[in-house]
Amino acid sequence: MSDFKPTIGIETHVQLKTKSKLFSGASNDARQAEPNTLINHIDFGLPGALPVLNEEAIKLACRAAIALKTKPRLFSTFDRKHYFYPDLPMGYQITQYDQPIIVGGKVEFELDGKLKKVGITRAHLEADAGKSMHPDGKDYSLVDLNRAGTPLIEIVSEPDMHSSAEAKAYAHELYLLMRYADVTDGDLYHGNMRFDVNVSVSKNDALGVRSETKNINSFKAVEKAVDYEIKRQIELIERGQPIIQETRGWNEAKQKTTSLRSKENADDYRYMPDPDLPPIVIDESYVKTAVKDMPKLPDVWRSDLSQLGLSKMQLTVLIDANIDYVECSYLELITEFAQRNLDVKSLANWLINVDIPLRRESKTTLNQYRFKLYEGVLKLVELGKLNSTSAKELVERLLSLDKLPSNIENFAKNSGLLQTSDTKEVEIIVERVIKANPKAVHDVQGGEDKAIGFLIGQVMASSRGQANPEVARELIMRKLKV
Repeated sequence: MSDFKPTIGIETHVQLKTKSKLFSGASNDARQAEPNTLINHIDFGLPGALPVLNEEAIKLACRAAIALKTKPRLFSTFDRKHYFYPDLPMGYQITQYDQPIIVGGKVEFELDGKLKKVGITRAHLEADAGKSMHPDGKDYSLVDLNRAGTPLIEIVSEPDMHSSAEAKAYAHELYLLMRYADVTDGDLYHGNMRFDVNVSVSKNDALGVRSETKNINSFKAVEKAVDYEIKRQIELIERGQPIIQETRGWNEAKQKTTSLRSKENADDYRYMPDPDLPPIVIDESYVKTAVKDMPKLPDVWRSDLSQLGLSKMQLTVLIDANIDYVECSYLELITEFAQRNLDVKSLANWLINVDIPLRRESKTTLNQYRFKLYEGVLKLVELGKLNSTSAKELVERLLSLDKLPSNIENFAKNSGLLQTSDTKEVEIIVERVIKANPKAVHDVQGGEDKAIGFLIGQVMASSRGQANPEVARELIMRKLKV
């Protein structure tokens, strides 16, 4: 298999987060809606129904262009793409063909310590089709038109990827770009972003016959589908069988792709300019405003936060988690800590190990109190009143409350989490531990440093974690005269 070179390109359908559809006033959020309840005469394609362009979709497309490191075109047009499925009432899809709103761009990401760049061929606006459903064991299909007319931007990559790992990393970085640019809600489960993966294999630089696996909605599935297609196509070639250009689907349960239909070419769709829609014309001032209003993108966050000493692993976790919690940005919280010269590394550890897991389980709602919460815990750590274990437990307890206590130190004290540096109290425990562990005492006096750690651990256990370990160490060494 090493003789074959895989080539991968990905077409990504991104659902724009507008309130209404691309050309009608029906709601654009069908996640909790009953089938065929978010539709009107335009979505049905009734005779005489004329589309009216949603201006918000243009703004979001401009943001997408900037996130892709390019700019929107000042002039673009709509076309009709003809095909006949039950979930497409008009018999054509309104899309962009000859003059899309975005041409060019790139997505950059790091993989195995190397920077990888994937070019963007184009990205165009289009109205989504409805959804066909095929109940198990039934001899009929059902159609839900709630999604018909949903505004999409389809981002077409160059065939610049050559492994499943690159395909997965590209899909993930593109997802982050669209989320941070606030272009889409990015709900993968409900298909807010869907990946069509094109794969071909060849023994030279010429592209082989490709397959397209459609409507993949997870990064892992992108990786698995690419792996499967590479293996399937190589096995066919080695058996002397031809690769068929076709559209395939991903079967998650069986972890394999399956054939759906032969792949159409552009001329099969009989593209024509849409006579009901005028061109989209924007000016430079419109683009400048879009650039000015852009949120901070992942690569900028990575650059800024890496200068604070955070590791790549920490950055990855925080940037991934941050997109789901707009009401309290982890990244802005870290930035504020840094601006006040507070310990961002401790904060990052608490966020990653306590806050993010609790939030995923919906066990915390203290969003507006987070700075005060972490500032209070950090102050107790710096005063030597909390060790790292107790600090983590205190953060967990505070985040699980409905309301932040007025005095965090009193709450920690009442919870038995404060450590004591009172020499007299710790000395009593140390003497008790020394008396109960004569072998460890002998080892310490014999020069075995590990035994000191054992005795300190016994002091911490006996004090239920409340003894200051540094005070305990000092007392042990003084009493044992080492």
